[in-house]
Formats: sequence, C-alpha cells, structure tokens
Amino acid sequence: MKNLLIIGAGRSATALINYILEQARQHDFFITLADADLELARKKINDHPKGRAIWLDASKTNDRRDVIGRHDVVVSLLPPQMHLEVAQDCISLGKHMVTASYVSKQVFRLGDEARQRALVFMNELGLDPGIDHMSAMQRIHKIKGQGGKINAFYSYTGGLVAPESDNNPWHYKFSWNPRNVVLAGQGTAQFLEDGKLKYIPYRRLFRQYRLVDIPNMGQWEVYANRDSLLYKDAYGLKDIKTLFRGTIRHRGFCDAWNALVRIGLTDATFPIVDSDQLTYHDLMEAFLGISQHTGSVKDRVAKMIEAEPDGEVMQKLEWLGLFSKRRIQVKNATPALILENLLLEKWALEPDEKDMVIMQHVFEYEVQRKKRKLTSTLVMKGENGYETAMSRLVGLPLGIFVKLLMLDKISTTGVNIPTMPEVYEPVMQELEEYGVKFIEQEE
Repeated sequence: MKNLLIIGAGRSATALINYILEQARQHDFFITLADADLELARKKINDHPKGRAIWLDASKTNDRRDVIGRHDVVVSLLPPQMHLEVAQDCISLGKHMVTASYVSKQVFRLGDEARQRALVFMNELGLDPGIDHMSAMQRIHKIKGQGGKINAFYSYTGGLVAPESDNNPWHYKFSWNPRNVVLAGQGTAQFLEDGKLKYIPYRRLFRQYRLVDIPNMGQWEVYANRDSLLYKDAYGLKDIKTLFRGTIRHRGFCDAWNALVRIGLTDATFPIVDSDQLTYHDLMEAFLGISQHTGSVKDRVAKMIEAEPDGEVMQKLEWLGLFSKRRIQVKNATPALILENLLLEKWALEPDEKDMVIMQHVFEYEVQRKKRKLTSTLVMKGENGYETAMSRLVGLPLGIFVKLLMLDKISTTGVNIPTMPEVYEPVMQELEEYGVKFIEQEE
C-alpha cells in the first residue's frame, strides 16, 4: 500500500482530497491530511476508510520530518515560502514531492540531488501555473509537429466570479488565497514583444493593461503576470518574438486596484502601530501624507490619485468602506493585511454563489509560409461557494499526477514543471472527463 501525505487543507485542497480518496479504494492508497486546523482536516477527510486527519504545525521541523518520513509521496499545499523546507526534508528522507506553486530558485537548485536519488519533484501543477503549461505544450508540440514556426504566444488566466453571482462594483470575489490577490504583481513583470524585452514595475503594472476578447464572454482586462521570459526555454520557444503571460480581470478592475497601489494599501513591509485604534477614515487621511489640498479626505484622496471624485474608481473605494468611521479590527497590521481583512468581508463568495475560471492561449504561427492564428479558450464555473472551479482546476491536475506517480507511471526525476508528454498527455486526457475542455478557433 502506498502512503500519501497532503500538507494543507485550505481553499484549493478540496477537489484534490476528494479525487485522491476516490482513487484510494481502487488502487489501495492511504491518505494522511495534515493541517494546523485539525477540525478542518477532519471535515475534508469525512471519516473515509482510506484517509485520516492529523494536526501538524508545519513550521516545527521535527514534527514535520517525522510525518514526512512515514509516507511515500508528499503534496505541499503550504504557503510558497515553506516549500523549500519541505523539499529539503523530502531530499534527505527520500520522498517524492508535488506542489501547485511556482518553483523558487532555491527549490530549483535541488534538482541534481533529486535526480541522483531518483526522486520526482513536480511543481507548478495546479491551474496557473499548471493547466496553462500542459494545455499550451499540447498545442505547441502539435504546431511544431505540422512543421509550424511559432512567432507569438499569449496566455491569460483569471480566477473570477460567475456573471450570475456578480453583484458588487468590483466584479470580483475570492475563490483562492486572499493574501496572494492583495500582493499580486509586486516586483517587475517581464515579457517579450516583437523581439524586444519589456519590463513593467509594480507601480505601473495596473495602469498598463491590455484588453482581450474572450469568445462569448466579451472584453476583459489583462495585466502582465510575473516573468514570462522564464517560459521561453521551458516551452521550447527559443526563437519566439512575442511571449506574454497575463492575469484576467473584469473591465474597470485594474484602474481601481491601481488606486489602492498608489495610496499604499498593498504595502506589506511595515506595521501600523495600534492600527485597531484607527478607523478606515483615519487610515486614508494618514496616507495623504503632507497634503497641499483642502476639503474632505475623500476629495483629497481623489486629487492625490488623479481620479474623478464621483467617478468609478472612487465609487469602488467608497463601496469598500475606506472612508467610513468604522474601526479597523486588526492590531499592529500592515496596510496589506488591513486591506486583506476588509476584502475578505466585502469580496466573500457566499455558499450559494459560483466562481468562474477563464483561460485563453493565443498562438500566432507560420506553416508553409502561411500565417495562422489559433485561439484556445477554457471557461468553467463552480458548483457553489465550496465546490469552486478554482478548487477543481487546482486540485484535479495535482490529484491525477499524484495517482500516476504512486502507480509508478512517471519516470521524469529531478525538479520539473509539467511540460513533458508523459505528464501532460494523461493528465489533460483525464481532465476532459471532468469537463475541462478547451474550445479552439483557428484563423
């Protein structure tokens, strides 16, 4: 019997847990779900005969190593900064490791040692990153197999709210880690355009978005996502002229989020002393700094961020309650944490509401001197506020890959992302059975 350890029972774990428990009966797996919230873990295992829930504080090295040592494969759904410690444990204890997170440079450096020990460390195996890699590589290999040369590749993904549950002016609700939403884009986005390197620093990121058309879904905003240049070699696109990965948001979102950035509310670098003694109105006034303007706090903020006092951006900020006299409920919190807690309340996905995921790839290529354009689009809605499209699309690829790994059907060792056929072919094929199907248009 193979033993699987899943560390973390949060938002994105549900579909993975349900899938792998279902497979456990057929393939004689046993699943341990470890979390600091034991009751949450127990609820997700739901007395399944092939699973158990245990308490684990993953920051406690000895406890973590003891649990990892008793399993064959480890799935880490911990915050990204904790993956390195788990990876180092897996190396020393001889265990395979799977995550949905981006590969850090530190984890990547473990590749040679993982290969020497015949260990599989598969990363970026969720939605984005994950399904984006696998679906893109299927089409890249197909185009190349036809003798095509790819000149441009665009890839966009958004975790969004379904139209029927869209009832706030931001047109957005949380379906994944709220902290990651608040801190999204920090750093400098990098991509290729017409053979030239392009950089967009964080302070300009949400001003320099592009508009894209999604078939049957209208027009959406897309801002640049992290470092697209990393995938030039990973995707085998060494000679490509344009390579751009982006995040999809509803029209009007980026301008309003840019206002939060300009004010300073996404800053996670310093605590505000006695923040629980302030109101949101006090906080906004504090962020005005040395103000040369007179009038209400709202009017002065509008002038500072160069927004119309009664325009859409200020309406969105006011709807959040940023100018209210209500007290902030968090002690000594950073601005980003204050914002996160406010958004958790305002952007909550209710139990009867649905999220939505949109993913689109656009390939511009040449075959026999003829220019072609292939657009491949996935739109999926969740069932409700618990069984979300986000959870399904993060959890299912993880679960399918873990099943293949535990059945000894994966031979690729070392630290990798899922760009090889032995991974993406079976995973994408099984995902279709769960309704994960891309619609293609060719011009």
